[in-house]
This record gives sequence, structure tokens and C-alpha cells, in this order.
Amino acid sequence: MPLMRLFADPEEGHKLAVRVLAWDKWARPRDMGVDGDELQAELFGMTLKNPVGIAAGFDKDAEAIDGLFDLGFGYVEVGSVTPEPQPGNPKPRFFRLEEDDACINRYGFNSLGHGHTLARLRLRLAKFAQDHPSLFPSPLPATILPPAGLPRSLRPGQVLAVNLGKNKASDADSNDDYIRGVRTLGPYADVVVINVSSPNTPGLRALQGKQQLVRLLNDVVEERNRIAQGTGLPKIAVKVASDLSEDELADVASAVRSSGVEGVIVSNTTIRRKELNLVSNNQDQVGGLSGKPLFPYALSALKTLRPLLPPTIPIIGCGGISSGSDALAMANAGASIVQIYTSFGFRGVGTPRLIKDEISEHLRLNGESWKTRNFCGSRPPPPLKRRRRPSSLKKRRGCWVL
Repeated sequence: MPLMRLFADPEEGHKLAVRVLAWDKWARPRDMGVDGDELQAELFGMTLKNPVGIAAGFDKDAEAIDGLFDLGFGYVEVGSVTPEPQPGNPKPRFFRLEEDDACINRYGFNSLGHGHTLARLRLRLAKFAQDHPSLFPSPLPATILPPAGLPRSLRPGQVLAVNLGKNKASDADSNDDYIRGVRTLGPYADVVVINVSSPNTPGLRALQGKQQLVRLLNDVVEERNRIAQGTGLPKIAVKVASDLSEDELADVASAVRSSGVEGVIVSNTTIRRKELNLVSNNQDQVGGLSGKPLFPYALSALKTLRPLLPPTIPIIGCGGISSGSDALAMANAGASIVQIYTSFGFRGVGTPRLIKDEISEHLRLNGESWKTRNFCGSRPPPPLKRRRRPSSLKKRRGCWVL
């Protein structure tokens, strides 16, 4: 978000951006556009109003869920959340690569913990119950659960996901952190994401190995199936890195198929550097790189993984997406929906609307829709003309701001 870029310290700018989106609904920015029917997408049997989501990492502690939905995202993913509060890695740990339209972070799962996120989700649900009393039993029970017939986002056509991480001090061979997350936060999420691909927690990426991943995903699915089914079970997705080899991606596909996990997110940040041809001063910082240079690698990983999974298991495309053309390229490779993050930080609150409008322009031009078009195996979309920015946006240091 351009507001973030007013600060020399990008992490402080990030915190302010989250606080602004957590303001009362009458004060925070919102998407005033309308999503056409051509943007509807299918994910886990749910119909989304559009295929553009915000990735985990922006709203780590579930502070601005409704603010992000109001910006027009069809899918909001909060986290990563760890069981116990932890500060993450020492600062500085977030770096802009302005010339490369990229960022490097080594946050290390800074998190206020399951307890804080659970309290935020319950408070949000309690406020919803006050506004919609007919949907809940009277009197309200001490522990409120989402009403049957509504997504746990509490917004028809929009999906809420919670991304689970692992505490740095936890036993490397234990799956308990993820099991606890499913048990504690699963009842309040449409989707629970198992993050085994952050490069900033020692040993975490080893969980992408075949044997470790099979055991982890089996444990997670077993715990998910214990959740009371009155309001439906959350779907489980696993988030993997684009740095995996073809053989390693094949192992991921095998683990997903055998475990009953419903989806995959491709991909997390990359530890690549040399082959990215970066020019920014911060290029040698340690951590995971996100933004435009990641896009071709995330796209390649998605293309490798898609034919290894049945069509009933959706893939969410994530990594370096900054335009409607990028989103359509991910869809052509088999992505059911896409997620953005870094481009949102660089271009501002109008970014989801700009991307959605670029997608709509292409789909309408070709008489297609996102939901019905057979993207897999089709030709890559032609480059889209850059849409004229709305009159309500102005440019500041290369990004659009309200």
C-alpha cells in the first residue's frame, strides 16, 4: 500500500496500513466498483464473486479482515499464525527493492499467537451476531460459532482463510503446532492453509519432503475431521515453494493426493537471487523475495504441479502477480484463483480493482468468463492494454494512492 511507502522503515508503514484498514467501515477505503458475472470463480465448491485474493503476510493477526474484503478481494488469507506469541527475527527484516518491484522479508513468523487471532475472529463473529440476531440461537451461547448456510467469511461470495505457521522453538519433528491451529482456528475459517514453505524459520522447508509432508498432512486432515460438522468442515490447503525441483513437486502432489488435502497454494517467496538479475541495493539481503521477479518461477511451478493433481484439487496461484495478464497466465496454467501481496504494497488500495478490470476486459473481449473458460492447456492470454487509472487515484513515487 503506498501509505506504507511514506515511511523510511517499511515495516512501520506496513503496520500503519493494516491499522487504516481496521478502521470503522465508514472511514476506511473501499472498492466502489462492481464485479461482473464473468469474474465469478469456483473454489472448493464455493462460488467467489471474483478470483483475486490477498495472500498471507499482510494481515498477520486478523486485524483487518473486513477492510480487505471491502477493497474487493474475493479471498482473504490472514496469518501466518503460530500457537504461541513470538517476536520473529531481529529488525530490520523487511526491505524494498524499488527498482525490481520486489521485496525481501525475513520476518520469521512474527505472530501474536493463536489466542489473539481466535479472540479477533470471535469478536468479529459476535458483532455479526448483534447485527443479524435471527441467524443465531437466543440467548447467544458463550462460544459463538458461524451460522449454518453462510461461509465463515460471513460474506457470501468471499472466502476467509487462516494460514498456520510453526513456532521457532517447537520440535522440528513435531506436527503439534499445525494440529493445534486446525483445532483452535479451523471452526472460524473457510480454508486452513498449512505453511511449510517460509524460508525464514529454520527447518520449516524440510517439511516439504515426501515422508515428512505425508505424515503432516495426514495428521492435519485427521484433526480437521474431528471438528464438529454442524457448520461444515474447513478445507485444507498446503502452501509450497517455487524453489522445489520437478521431483520434489511430484512428491508434494503424491502427499496431497494420499492425504485428502483439498488444495495447494503455489507459491511462497523464493530464496533465488543470482538468476533473477536484480539491480536494487537490497538484493543481497537474506530472506524470501516476493514481487515481479518471482512470477515466472511461481508460474513454472504451477505448470509442473497442475497435471500431477486431479482437477478436483484446486491450485491457488501466488507469486509476483501485478496485472490482469499475470492473473490470466496463472489461470491458463490451471489456477482456480490468484493471490497478490507485493503489488498491492507498491500500487495501493486500487490494485485489486485494477487487476479485476483488466481481467474483465480480456474476458468480455473474448466472450468468456473466468468460471466457465477451460483455462488449462489454452493459449496464454495476449498482453492487456494498461487500463487508465481511475480519476480518484493519483500517482506518487510510482504507485497509485487514494
